[in-house]
Amino acid sequence: MTTATFAKGLEGIIASETEMSFIDGQAGILEYVGIPIGELAAHGTFEESVYLLWNRRLPNKGELESFSAELHSYTGLPAGMSGRLLALPMQAHPMHVIRTMISALSMHDEDPNSVDLDEVRAKAMRILARAPTIVAFFDRYRRGLPLIEPRADLSFAQNFLYMLNGEVPTEAMARAFDICMITHADHGLNNSTFAARVIISTLSDIYSALTGAIGSLRGPLHGGANEGVMKMLWEIPTLNDVEPFILGKLERKEKIMGFGHRVYKSHDPRASELKTLAKQLASDTGNTDLYEKSSKIEEVMGTAVAAKGIYANVDFYSATTYHCLGLKLDLFTPMFVLARLSGWSGHILEQLADNRLYRPKAQYVGPHDAPYVPMDQR
Repeated sequence: MTTATFAKGLEGIIASETEMSFIDGQAGILEYVGIPIGELAAHGTFEESVYLLWNRRLPNKGELESFSAELHSYTGLPAGMSGRLLALPMQAHPMHVIRTMISALSMHDEDPNSVDLDEVRAKAMRILARAPTIVAFFDRYRRGLPLIEPRADLSFAQNFLYMLNGEVPTEAMARAFDICMITHADHGLNNSTFAARVIISTLSDIYSALTGAIGSLRGPLHGGANEGVMKMLWEIPTLNDVEPFILGKLERKEKIMGFGHRVYKSHDPRASELKTLAKQLASDTGNTDLYEKSSKIEEVMGTAVAAKGIYANVDFYSATTYHCLGLKLDLFTPMFVLARLSGWSGHILEQLADNRLYRPKAQYVGPHDAPYVPMDQR
């Protein structure tokens, strides 16, 4: 009998191969197809990053223009989808809305179950293009505002903020959102990506796989942490209250939202990019107090626990960034979805190209040879 190795939470288990992203948690390195995330964030665009993840290389100018044009051509919702969206309860959480509406897109696909690679890629393109429209439409609907149709002449980042806020964003705002999308696009075999690969490994469909991934991301131990960061910042009255607040939580052994990571035991390379953005946006939008409190929290944590390998993660400064962009708190995690749809789709394509059904074992720890007790003796 073969003895299997038990690893709770599958920690340390290599379950798949990927050419998309590389992570060295000890050194604080994240690369997309070998390119450091800092280089992509500094010089690239989200559309360029998606092309890189899906094709394992950077596009030339013509390829990027063609890819972007195709993506932008699908931003409108299929007939009937807007009506379905406007029939939802206004109080629904946007994460439940986007999960449900991504699933609903399958009903507007003539062949939703196809696992042909070219067809799945085309479906991924349409889903990625329409997800921002779904989120923006729902937010305006629940605020009692008229829906704003997407514009084909705007980038992914510009279009979303335009549909959400009713005006074309400033260059700084669009660039900040674009970088948020780049830094959240992919991150190895995290929980939601694993969920997507597990589902598609059954030769299910991309809609089911992405719906499952969104369900995974909704959890506060995965994608919901940036909401907790914002709540924490609001809970701290002034800059002078930061140190006693944080030290008090540490003394009570309470979690500091936005700090620590399952993989990174050094600085999260995505956090440094967002920190620079958050500072600029906070200044531009009159939210300097939020940035100063964030910076002070990081300073206090650096003194108290950095020696234990606990540093600010990507969620910590993305919270301030999203707030400065005018997003409501419950839209923070859906922003993660908009970005990660690209990574999930890339992994789905990768899984289908060399598929093997996931079927791990469970270690049974219950009794053996237990008697069946008749009903009248229980």
